[in-house]
Amino acid sequence: MKIRFLLLLALCATTVGGCSTRQARILSDNKSVVLRSEAELWSKGNLAVADELFSPNFVCHFVVGPEWRGVQGIKDVVAQHRRSFPDWNEKVDDIIAEGDRVVIRFTSTGTQEGEFAGIAPTRKKVTIREVAIFRLVDDKIIEQWGMPDVHGLLEQLKTSTTNGQPPQ
Repeated sequence: MKIRFLLLLALCATTVGGCSTRQARILSDNKSVVLRSEAELWSKGNLAVADELFSPNFVCHFVVGPEWRGVQGIKDVVAQHRRSFPDWNEKVDDIIAEGDRVVIRFTSTGTQEGEFAGIAPTRKKVTIREVAIFRLVDDKIIEQWGMPDVHGLLEQLKTSTTNGQPPQ
Protein backbone atom coordinates (compact mmCIF):
# COMPACT_ATOMS: atom_id res chain seq x y z
CA MET A 1 0.00 0.00 0.00
CA LYS A 2 2.79 2.40 0.94
CA ILE A 3 4.58 1.71 -2.40
CA ARG A 4 1.40 2.46 -4.41
CA PHE A 5 1.00 5.74 -2.54
CA LEU A 6 4.61 6.74 -3.23
CA LEU A 7 4.26 5.83 -6.92
CA LEU A 8 1.04 7.83 -7.17
CA LEU A 9 2.66 10.76 -5.38
CA ALA A 10 5.67 10.62 -7.75
CA LEU A 11 3.35 10.48 -10.78
CA CYS A 12 1.35 13.47 -9.56
CA ALA A 13 4.51 15.47 -8.84
CA THR A 14 5.85 14.72 -12.32
CA THR A 15 2.55 15.63 -13.98
CA VAL A 16 2.07 18.83 -11.98
CA GLY A 17 5.70 19.81 -12.53
CA GLY A 18 5.31 19.11 -16.25
CA CYS A 19 2.21 21.29 -16.40
CA SER A 20 3.91 24.04 -14.42
CA THR A 21 6.92 23.94 -16.74
CA ARG A 22 4.70 24.01 -19.84
CA GLN A 23 2.62 26.88 -18.43
CA ALA A 24 5.78 28.82 -17.54
CA ARG A 25 7.06 28.34 -21.12
CA ILE A 26 3.77 29.58 -22.58
CA LEU A 27 3.81 32.65 -20.32
CA SER A 28 7.42 33.33 -21.26
CA ASP A 29 6.63 32.92 -24.98
CA ASN A 30 3.63 35.26 -24.65
CA LYS A 31 5.78 37.88 -22.93
CA SER A 32 8.38 37.57 -25.69
CA VAL A 33 5.77 38.19 -28.40
CA VAL A 34 4.52 41.35 -26.65
CA LEU A 35 8.03 42.63 -25.93
CA ARG A 36 8.97 42.05 -29.57
CA SER A 37 5.92 44.02 -30.68
CA GLU A 38 6.98 46.97 -28.53
CA ALA A 39 10.67 46.83 -29.50
CA GLU A 40 10.49 46.01 -33.20
CA LEU A 41 7.09 47.19 -34.41
CA TRP A 42 6.42 50.31 -32.36
CA SER A 43 9.96 51.44 -31.45
CA LYS A 44 11.74 50.59 -34.71
CA GLY A 45 8.84 50.80 -37.15
CA ASN A 46 9.50 47.32 -38.56
CA LEU A 47 6.03 46.72 -40.06
CA ALA A 48 6.95 43.27 -41.43
CA VAL A 49 7.15 41.86 -37.91
CA ALA A 50 3.39 42.41 -37.53
CA ASP A 51 2.81 39.41 -39.81
CA GLU A 52 4.65 37.20 -37.31
CA LEU A 53 3.20 38.63 -34.10
CA PHE A 54 -0.46 39.40 -34.83
CA SER A 55 -3.37 37.16 -35.74
CA PRO A 56 -5.31 37.96 -38.94
CA ASN A 57 -8.32 38.29 -36.57
CA PHE A 58 -6.55 40.88 -34.38
CA VAL A 59 -8.72 43.58 -32.77
CA CYS A 60 -7.46 46.50 -30.67
CA HIS A 61 -10.05 48.04 -28.38
CA PHE A 62 -8.51 51.46 -28.05
CA VAL A 63 -9.65 53.70 -25.21
CA VAL A 64 -10.37 56.51 -27.72
CA GLY A 65 -11.06 56.34 -31.41
CA PRO A 66 -11.93 53.42 -33.66
CA GLU A 67 -10.88 49.82 -33.15
CA TRP A 68 -7.92 48.58 -35.17
CA ARG A 69 -8.60 45.33 -36.99
CA GLY A 70 -6.36 42.74 -38.61
CA VAL A 71 -2.66 42.72 -39.35
CA GLN A 72 -3.03 45.49 -41.94
CA GLY A 73 -4.91 47.58 -39.38
CA ILE A 74 -2.02 47.48 -36.91
CA LYS A 75 0.48 48.18 -39.70
CA ASP A 76 -1.53 51.22 -40.84
CA VAL A 77 -1.76 52.63 -37.30
CA VAL A 78 1.95 52.16 -36.59
CA ALA A 79 2.94 53.67 -39.95
CA GLN A 80 0.71 56.71 -39.37
CA HIS A 81 1.93 57.16 -35.80
CA ARG A 82 5.57 56.97 -36.88
CA ARG A 83 4.92 59.59 -39.60
CA SER A 84 3.80 61.87 -36.77
CA PHE A 85 6.58 60.76 -34.36
CA PRO A 86 9.45 59.21 -36.39
CA ASP A 87 11.55 58.58 -33.28
CA TRP A 88 8.71 56.97 -31.27
CA ASN A 89 10.05 54.64 -28.61
CA GLU A 90 8.23 52.42 -26.14
CA LYS A 91 10.08 51.24 -23.01
CA VAL A 92 8.35 48.51 -21.02
CA ASP A 93 8.45 49.31 -17.31
CA ASP A 94 6.43 46.31 -16.05
CA ILE A 95 5.18 43.10 -17.62
CA ILE A 96 2.81 40.59 -16.07
CA ALA A 97 1.51 37.38 -17.68
CA GLU A 98 -1.30 35.11 -16.55
CA GLY A 99 -3.11 32.53 -18.66
CA ASP A 100 -3.53 33.90 -22.18
CA ARG A 101 -3.05 37.55 -21.10
CA VAL A 102 -0.03 39.81 -20.91
CA VAL A 103 -0.22 43.26 -19.30
CA ILE A 104 2.43 45.91 -19.78
CA ARG A 105 2.95 49.32 -18.27
CA PHE A 106 5.26 51.36 -20.45
CA THR A 107 6.68 54.80 -21.15
CA SER A 108 6.48 56.18 -24.68
CA THR A 109 8.51 59.07 -26.07
CA GLY A 110 8.73 60.79 -29.40
CA THR A 111 9.21 64.08 -31.22
CA GLN A 112 6.24 65.35 -33.23
CA GLU A 113 7.57 65.88 -36.75
CA GLY A 114 4.29 65.30 -38.62
CA GLU A 115 0.63 66.15 -38.13
CA PHE A 116 -1.03 64.34 -35.23
CA ALA A 117 -4.74 64.52 -34.35
CA GLY A 118 -5.09 67.63 -36.49
CA ILE A 119 -2.14 69.33 -34.76
CA ALA A 120 0.57 70.63 -37.08
CA PRO A 121 4.13 69.52 -36.29
CA THR A 122 5.36 71.16 -33.10
CA ARG A 123 8.81 69.51 -33.02
CA LYS A 124 8.15 68.94 -29.32
CA LYS A 125 9.43 65.84 -27.57
CA VAL A 126 6.64 64.16 -25.60
CA THR A 127 6.59 61.50 -22.91
CA ILE A 128 3.48 59.58 -21.92
CA ARG A 129 2.63 56.59 -19.78
CA GLU A 130 0.57 53.75 -21.18
CA VAL A 131 -0.98 50.45 -20.15
CA ALA A 132 -1.94 47.68 -22.55
CA ILE A 133 -3.54 44.29 -22.08
CA PHE A 134 -2.94 41.64 -24.73
CA ARG A 135 -4.65 38.31 -25.32
CA LEU A 136 -2.64 35.72 -27.22
CA VAL A 137 -3.63 32.53 -29.01
CA ASP A 138 -1.06 30.21 -30.60
CA ASP A 139 1.82 32.66 -30.07
CA LYS A 140 -0.02 35.53 -31.80
CA ILE A 141 -1.68 38.64 -30.44
CA ILE A 142 -5.38 38.34 -31.17
CA GLU A 143 -6.76 41.10 -28.97
CA GLN A 144 -5.48 44.24 -27.27
CA TRP A 145 -6.90 46.88 -24.96
CA GLY A 146 -4.81 50.07 -25.24
CA MET A 147 -4.88 52.82 -22.61
CA PRO A 148 -2.43 55.64 -23.39
CA ASP A 149 -2.42 59.01 -21.63
CA VAL A 150 -3.94 60.79 -24.64
CA HIS A 151 -4.83 63.86 -22.56
CA GLY A 152 -1.21 64.20 -21.39
CA LEU A 153 0.04 63.79 -24.96
CA LEU A 154 -2.26 66.49 -26.32
CA GLU A 155 -1.39 68.85 -23.45
CA GLN A 156 2.30 68.49 -24.26
CA LEU A 157 1.66 69.27 -27.94
CA LYS A 158 -0.23 72.48 -27.26
CA THR A 159 1.80 75.43 -28.44
CA SER A 160 1.67 79.00 -27.37
CA THR A 161 2.35 81.57 -30.03
CA THR A 162 4.43 84.69 -29.99
CA ASN A 163 3.58 87.26 -32.66
CA GLY A 164 1.64 84.57 -34.52
CA GLN A 165 4.68 82.26 -34.72
CA PRO A 166 5.04 78.96 -32.88
CA PRO A 167 7.96 78.82 -30.44
CA GLN A 168 11.23 77.40 -31.79
